Amino acid sequence: MLNYNKTLKDFSRNLRNNMTDAERLLWSKIRGKQLKGYQFYRQKPIGNYIVDFYCPKANLAIELDGGQHYSTTGKQKDAARDNHLGQLNIKVLRFSDRDVFENLTSILEVVWYNLK
Repeated sequence: MLNYNKTLKDFSRNLRNNMTDAERLLWSKIRGKQLKGYQFYRQKPIGNYIVDFYCPKANLAIELDGGQHYSTTGKQKDAARDNHLGQLNIKVLRFSDRDVFENLTSILEVVWYNLK
């Protein structure tokens, strides 16, 4: 079991209740063990971070990036998050929100390929 900052629990719940359109679309395709029978969780706290989607069986996190992720500060924060998750042997896949709407099939293929 992964440790997490308990103060993130309410924030994580709020994020689950207020998903973006891109998160909602991807969630509709990966929830309920639709990909190879793997369970995904959404807005999962890990350490001091909350990942958009997490599959514990595959040690895989999926992050959907909106515009704020492409600023210098956003890129630095994402790099720190990815580094921390990598130290926990969690592979991070990043996709833009736009890609979810324009290339959903390709995204699902990449996720499928990364499920062990």
